[in-house]
Parts: sequence; structure tokens; C-alpha cells
Amino acid sequence: MRLVIVSVAAVVVIFVSPVAAHAQGGEIRFGLTAVVVRENLRLFDRWAAYLTRRTGRSVSFVQRRSYQEITEMLAANEIQLAWICGYPFVRNRDPEYLELLAVPVFLGTPRYRSYVIVPSDSAYQDLRDLEGRVFAYSDPDSNSGYLVPRSILWQRSVNPDDYFRLTFFTYSHAETVQAVAERVADGGAVDSYVWEFLALNNPKMASRTRVIMQSGEFGFPPLVVRKDLDSQIRSRLREVLLGMTEDEEGRMLLNEMVLDGFVEGAPALYDSIRTLGRQYGEGVVATDNRFTTTGWRSPFDPH
Repeated sequence: MRLVIVSVAAVVVIFVSPVAAHAQGGEIRFGLTAVVVRENLRLFDRWAAYLTRRTGRSVSFVQRRSYQEITEMLAANEIQLAWICGYPFVRNRDPEYLELLAVPVFLGTPRYRSYVIVPSDSAYQDLRDLEGRVFAYSDPDSNSGYLVPRSILWQRSVNPDDYFRLTFFTYSHAETVQAVAERVADGGAVDSYVWEFLALNNPKMASRTRVIMQSGEFGFPPLVVRKDLDSQIRSRLREVLLGMTEDEEGRMLLNEMVLDGFVEGAPALYDSIRTLGRQYGEGVVATDNRFTTTGWRSPFDPH
């Protein structure tokens, strides 16, 4: 049976608002990834229409399976802005062609956590209990769904590539929850926002999983924009997103997304992800102090 709520990353489709053709100027293509959970297609049609009316520019949503596909489209200027994970955001780009546009606010803060989840009726209590088991990651470019759980294993002087009997990528936080709920995996790592969204909107599935570990807080997956997009358009997009709490339609859309709103944010919000990426990310050269980095706190340490 398919999920009632499906991750955006699970379908490859372009959504164009019916009013988009009447907007002035060129089309703005907005990339969505697994950081967003969608309940139905109409929400994104309505959000596209909302952004189109308030920016005066045609806005369409573009969905792809993985973070890599969306970042490649940003690099090729096939899309102009996107909702991505903090890990791709802090990657080195030379020259830099992205800038932070806005940051979602979730449960009163522009931050979120990584959750390690297991089947609700299992005996697992800690990541240690999952040694030799099957573990689901969300995406190789995900902070919460890949980088964080691997970093905690490295911090325990364990190679994550040898720790589990089998690992696989779902390319969707929602599908990671489903994989654990249906015992396709013994455990998985997910974005706290997605799990909490499902707990509210699909409790039948979410209740079949249990959170056994929570990381410290990280900057919430950001909305980013290409720097070469016209500055007036960038400013207007930011203004519209930050102003969604000020009108009834905007508040209704935010409520459906289980968000409080958007704030401008600052790149420093993602410094903790940048630190993890330098020390434990793919393609980063290991150093002698890999396991004893001075001043570094395990992401699952209590705060």
C-alpha cells in the first residue's frame, strides 16, 4: 500500500500553477526535495499560485528524487531557487553561486534535529543495539538522514561502513519512516520535521516507529537562490516568504506545511553542519584526531 503522505522526492514531476501563464516576466523554477513532505498535489499548486500572485512572476515547482539532482539543476541554472538540506548548502562551490534566501521556522525555531527511529514494538534502545542490523539512510547528501548518524559512529571509533549488516537509501525521509514501520529496516535516520509532520498527519504509520535518539539542533533546511537571479526578484521572493504569516492564505499554507513561517536567517546558522561535513563528510580527508576533535560535541550528546 502506498503512503497517504509521500515525500516530495518520491515523484519526478513539474507543477505549474494555472495562473502562472498570466504572470509578468520569465518563469521562476523552484526545486523541492525530500526536506518537504506533501499531503497532496493541490497544496503545491496553491503555493505556486500564491507566490505567483504576490511576486508578479510565474512560479513553478520542480521535484526530483535526490538532493544531488536538485543541486545539479541549480548549478546549471535550470532552476533558480530550491528548498535543500543544510549539508548541500555548506558544500564548497567555486565560485559560489548560491545565497541563503529564507529559513523555515518549525516549532518556534529555525532549527531541527536528526532522529534515529526503530519499530515501535522492538527492543532497540540505542544506536549500539542496531549493530549488525539493517539501517535506512534517507539520502547521501542529507545531514539528518546520513551525515549525523555516521558521525556519531565515527565518534565512537566505529566505521559506519562496517557497522550495519546492510544499509540502503530511501531518498525520502517519509519513506525511511515507512521502511522502519514495515520492518524493511531495523532502524533509520530521519529529519525531525518530517517525522513530526507524519506524527500529526499520518499517526497510523508514525506510531509504528519510535524515536530512540535525538541529535542536537541544526539550522533548518534552507531555501536558497541563485545569486545571478535579478536582485529585485530575489528581494521580492524573500519579502513574500517572510510575509506569509501576515495574510490568511499564507497562514493556511504554512499550517498545512506544519511551519510557523519563514525568517531571513544567516549562513552561520549552518556552522555546525559545516563542522560535521569537514570532519566526517564524504570526500573529506581523515585526520589523525578524527575521533578526538578538541571542542567537538557528539551530535547526540544532551544539550
